[in-house]
Amino acid sequence: MIKKNPTPMAKVETQGGQVEVFTFGDPEPVSRLRLLDYVEAMFNGRWYEPPFPLDGLADAFRASPHHSSAIYLKRNLLTSSFVPHPMMSRETFKAWATDFLVFGNGYLEARRALSGRTMRFEHSLSRYMRRGQEKRYFYVPNWREEHEFVPGSVFHLREPDINQELYGLPEYLSALQSALLNESATIFRRRYYENGSHAGFIMYLSDSAVSNGDVEKLREQLRKSKGPGNFRNLFVHAPGGKPEGLKLIPVSEIAAKDDFSAIKNASKDDVLAAHRVPPGLLGIIPNNTGGFGNASQSMQVFHENEIVPLQGLFETFNEWAGMDIVRFAPRMGSET
Repeated sequence: MIKKNPTPMAKVETQGGQVEVFTFGDPEPVSRLRLLDYVEAMFNGRWYEPPFPLDGLADAFRASPHHSSAIYLKRNLLTSSFVPHPMMSRETFKAWATDFLVFGNGYLEARRALSGRTMRFEHSLSRYMRRGQEKRYFYVPNWREEHEFVPGSVFHLREPDINQELYGLPEYLSALQSALLNESATIFRRRYYENGSHAGFIMYLSDSAVSNGDVEKLREQLRKSKGPGNFRNLFVHAPGGKPEGLKLIPVSEIAAKDDFSAIKNASKDDVLAAHRVPPGLLGIIPNNTGGFGNASQSMQVFHENEIVPLQGLFETFNEWAGMDIVRFAPRMGSET
């Protein structure tokens, strides 16, 4: 994390006391997207650490409604066409597909009997899976627990990455910043409304007739007026005070400068472009009179360009398992 060097606090002596001037600013984190070009998956002696924090991908999954909705759409289309097998239930495939679309990695464990015969395949959470040397796999839910799988019992489906060949990375990674920007804009607006529809102000109190006790009472009343139900008036009575002794100076005009709608629309377009999902399939209402075109044709093109390749990727599991387990029913109305 890179920290800005804060501007030293300036102190100016005046007749009425000491005036302090300082700047506001928070540390700016370095984007992990840039570090991916230089850092490999580090080996800690047992397993390789993922090149991108999986906890961050899990937290960002619900950062934007367009981001999570696009993943759910692909997951639902895959799950609805999946043909259940005695060795793999629909719920197992659903969890496996969700993990792959979110993390770029999907894991299945072969549960075997004492005789060595495979009874069924179960899903393992990608967030806690780690890969070791010679294709050893570990399940690490926290720093105190770890479980090593039997060699050869884990199938790893990954989205190829250009920098390393141990873990997969999701396709939407380039739009992750846009999804987080969408979340930040929503949170900012929510706090703005909870704060009484203003972005903050400076209360300038310069009346010498006001005592320290009066300042504390005023501060306490301002604290109580924060949050829900803060649309109330504040009465201040200062006998012998000056007309200009108490001022409210707004920090900024939120309605004209935050560009809330523009940020939401721009970040939405970035996320949908990364997922390659037509907006009409996500329930988005068009802003123009032309709309998004024919929904059936959009669905057909989306299914052929996105879902069919994903189905072929999941079917590679059959080569590893040595049997035809993952199968998909043809889409209604398609020629295949």
